[in-house]
Amino acid sequence: MPQESVKSPDEPTDAARPRPEPPRRRPAANPWLVAVDPSPIGETKRWVLGRTFPADRPLIDLSQAVPGYPPALELRRHLGALLLDTAVHGYTPILGVPALREQYAAHLSSFYDARIGADEVGITSGCNQAFCLALMSIAKAGDQVILPRPHYFNHDMWMRMQGVEPVPLDFRPGSGAVPHPEDAAKLIGPRTRAIVLITPNNPTGAVYPAETVHAFYELARRHGIVLVLDETYKDFLPEGTRPHALFGDPGWRETLVHLYSFSKVFALTGYRVGGVTAGAGLMAEIEKAMDCVSICPPRLAQEAALYGLRHLLPWARNNTEALKARADLLGAGLGRSNRWRLVSIGAYFAYVEHPFPGRRSTDVAKGLADEENLLTIPGDMFGAGQDRFVRLAFANVTDDSIPVVLERLERFGAPF
Repeated sequence: MPQESVKSPDEPTDAARPRPEPPRRRPAANPWLVAVDPSPIGETKRWVLGRTFPADRPLIDLSQAVPGYPPALELRRHLGALLLDTAVHGYTPILGVPALREQYAAHLSSFYDARIGADEVGITSGCNQAFCLALMSIAKAGDQVILPRPHYFNHDMWMRMQGVEPVPLDFRPGSGAVPHPEDAAKLIGPRTRAIVLITPNNPTGAVYPAETVHAFYELARRHGIVLVLDETYKDFLPEGTRPHALFGDPGWRETLVHLYSFSKVFALTGYRVGGVTAGAGLMAEIEKAMDCVSICPPRLAQEAALYGLRHLLPWARNNTEALKARADLLGAGLGRSNRWRLVSIGAYFAYVEHPFPGRRSTDVAKGLADEENLLTIPGDMFGAGQDRFVRLAFANVTDDSIPVVLERLERFGAPF
């Protein structure tokens, strides 16, 4: 008979024998997020990270839209005193403190000569969040939204992160970067949920005529889709200018979602405070999203916006006039250039065509940073087909910097 094998007392049993570990699977990042390029602001800032600049040729940063002045001193003193109040350190209602919602609704009603209720506005953590919440309430993955090109990059980024397809709407040559409603009409299909407009525009600075805004509104209304209108820069229009009369239509709540930012007008960019206006049904959906994203807007930021609306509109108007003078100075200088062509200009931005056919705008912008210590954002960061353009955000520089900017632009790559 065959002998049975006898195990040594020290030999492990099969159950106790160590087994090889299965290969570890790395957590997969959301592919929609992975497919989105990094923020252009972060990318361009890295071009000059760690560099030092001589006193006679300092860095001039025209990349990001920020006011070139701090908040009003009286606002800062007001907020400093508020910090001693224990009530300002807790949560607020999801869509903002009632006093600010009422004041903002009254401001909009006065500005547009319309009746807008406090329950039809919500306060958000900046206009970017207002857009994100609005889009979440309107479109789902697989839907389409028409987005004029060049686009504000965060709008495009957020859509793609959500699986919503941005459908580009290009402006016609010679239009001053203003899109045409007839071109948008050809892009509307069964998956279209909204059209997005920014006026005054980012990145081009273009101010859309009232008739253009109304035509887009009527187009959206006829097709049963939403017009998302971002008017972050409305306060920088000439005094007395009413950019449209959409809120005068009794049916606006079925079609219009309005976005706004307190950041630029009151120099509150770091506070993150904006607003969204919509009909009650959509506002209820926005409130759900807001509750999950940030519970409520920051309390101190809301107090800053409330103080600004109550006390600082004349202060803001003085700043607007100063920015208008700066825009005129830059626009006149670009108009004299035989190399750089001004496409459009507004309170915060100039969109210019660079004089290097065949060169990517990213290469041009990097060259400006490397050789002229001039930081700009290239057009190709605002969408495909924008290689010929560069954006200049001039609000955060002083008037005496404008001649230096023009000099550096003319010198860059000029033939000798």
